[in-house]
Amino acid sequence: MKEGIIVQFEKSYEHLIEKLAGWMDTIIIYLPNFIIAIVVFILAYFLSRLVKKYLNKFLIGRITEQSVRSLVTTTASILVVLGGLVLAIGVMNLSTVLKSMLAGAGVAGLAIGLALQSSLSNTFSGIYLSLKSYINVGDWVETNGYAGTVAEVNLRNTVIREPDNNLVMIPNRMMVENPLKNYGLTDQIRIIVECGVAYGSDLEQVEKLTKQAIQENFDDDESKEIEFHYLEFGDSSINFQTRFWIDAKVNTTILESRSKAIKVIKKTFDDNGINIPFPIRTIYKAN
Repeated sequence: MKEGIIVQFEKSYEHLIEKLAGWMDTIIIYLPNFIIAIVVFILAYFLSRLVKKYLNKFLIGRITEQSVRSLVTTTASILVVLGGLVLAIGVMNLSTVLKSMLAGAGVAGLAIGLALQSSLSNTFSGIYLSLKSYINVGDWVETNGYAGTVAEVNLRNTVIREPDNNLVMIPNRMMVENPLKNYGLTDQIRIIVECGVAYGSDLEQVEKLTKQAIQENFDDDESKEIEFHYLEFGDSSINFQTRFWIDAKVNTTILESRSKAIKVIKKTFDDNGINIPFPIRTIYKAN
C-alpha cells in the first residue's frame, strides 16, 4: 500500500518537474518577445502623452471650447495606447487573444453605441460644430425657433442667451440637422426700411432726400450703392423701400440701425415738408 502511494507521488512529482521545465523553456523562448512587447507598450504610452500635448496646442486656436478640445485630445491619446497594446500582443504571438479582444471590443462597442446613440450624436455634432467654426461663442444666431448670443458650446448642447437674458440649451444634434442663421459669419448686414409718402409728394425729391439722409448718418460703403425702390400705390400713400449696408455681426445692430434710419428719414421729411400719411377711415351715416 505504501509502495503504491510512493510510486504515485514520484510520478506526480516527475510530471510537475516536466511541466515546470516546459514553462521555463517557454519563458526563455518568449522572454525577448515579452521584453520587446513591454518596451513597445511603454513607448506607446509616452507617445500618447506627446500626442495629447501637441494636439491640444494645435487645437487651441481652432476649437475654443475646452471640453471639446479635451475630448478630442483624450480620444487621440487612448487610440495611440490601444495601438501600442495591439502591437505588443502581436509581438508576443498571442493572435488568439488579440482576436478575442477585437471581437469583444466590437460587440461591446455596438452595445454601447446603441445605448448611447443620442448622447454620442450630440457629442460628435458638438465636435463637428467646433471644428467647422460654424458657430463661436459671442455669435448672434437664429435656430430652432430661438435667437440670441452663443454663450457656450459643450459636448452635449449649445447654450444660447436670448435678448431677455434667458438661457436656452439646444442639443448639438438639432443645431446640425436644422437650419441655422449665424450673423457672426458675415462682416456686413443689409438694413431694409419701408415707408410711405403722400400722393402729392415729389417722388424724385423723396428718393434724393432719403438717400442723402442715409449716406450722411451711416458709414456707407461707396462700392455698394444705397438702393431705393417704390413698391406700390397704397391706400393712403405711395410706399417705398430703401436698403443699405452696415458693418455688423449681431441682430441687435440691425434693430439699432433700422431705428436710427427711421428717425433720420422722418426728420429729413419733416424739415422738407414731405408728409408721411397715416391711414384714414371715413364713416358715412346711412340715411
